[in-house]
Amino acid sequence: MASPQNRRNTRVGSPRSSAYASGTLPANNTSRKNYTALRYGNDHGSINFGHIHKQAECISDILLQASDGRHSICLDKDGQRKASTQIVAPGRISIESGEDLKETESAMLIHCVNGDMLILATKGKLRLQGKDVEIVAVGDNGSKGNVLIRSTESILLDSKKVLTNASSLCKIVSSGKVEMAANSCMKIYASIAKISTDASANRDSKVGTKRFQQQNTKI
Repeated sequence: MASPQNRRNTRVGSPRSSAYASGTLPANNTSRKNYTALRYGNDHGSINFGHIHKQAECISDILLQASDGRHSICLDKDGQRKASTQIVAPGRISIESGEDLKETESAMLIHCVNGDMLILATKGKLRLQGKDVEIVAVGDNGSKGNVLIRSTESILLDSKKVLTNASSLCKIVSSGKVEMAANSCMKIYASIAKISTDASANRDSKVGTKRFQQQNTKI
């Protein structure tokens, strides 16, 4: 990213760089160039049309930059960031919309036609809040449409009601302890119920609990 008051278009020198080998630089190993670049600005900020970035690997169609070079909006044209838009701020970025819309209307849409979407809070918390929160995974051919929640410490569910419904399989596995408690009433129903302990490893029961024990015991 460009730095404040530093618009020197540094060239990439010989020998041929790795950027050339990856196809991000022209075949003659010269830096990006243009002859129609235009800039308006002063000590408070500037807007550039056709700005060449400091390493000369990319041209920006439009670069809007504040007095602090880290505060900018950049519409890149070519190179490794072809057709990319970058919004950078050393402080807060706030987006507000929907004041004149009805509650049932969509006030903001972020649509990735192809590729992943990454929301990263390196040193902070990631919060989602709304009257209702929906997480929907839509897949095709049975291999996609999955929701993965992974934590290095704990996953906590705290609600008035927690309902789980699986049309094919519902499984709870722990290499440690599993505790279930109900202060009022606990109901457990199954058309066929199998309960086994490690004793099944030595002597199978008439309902085949030895196989169930082997499937669920980590060696």
